[in-house]
Amino acid sequence: MRVALIAKDKPGALQLRTDNRPDHVAYLKSSSAVERAGPLLDDNGEMCGSLIILNVADMAEAESWAAADPYGKAGLFQSVELIAWNQVIG
Repeated sequence: MRVALIAKDKPGALQLRTDNRPDHVAYLKSSSAVERAGPLLDDNGEMCGSLIILNVADMAEAESWAAADPYGKAGLFQSVELIAWNQVIG
C-alpha cells in the first residue's frame, strides 16, 4: 500500500532541520519503502515540513518507518500525518 507522510515542522525549527538533514537524507536513500520525498516550503521558499510517499505492506510499517526517521527522532515535527494514498497519475 502507498502512504503519504505529511509532516509539518515546529515553528522556528529550520536550524534543527538543517542540522539533521544529512542523516534524514541518508535514511531516505537507504530505504526501499520511499518512492518520492521532498520538503514542504513556506511562502519564503524555506523548508518547513516533509512530504514522503511510502510503499509499505501496511500502516504499521509506515508508522515504524516514521518513528525511525532522524527528523522525527530529533523532535523536528509539530505534526505527522500518515494517510493511505492511491496514485492515479504519474
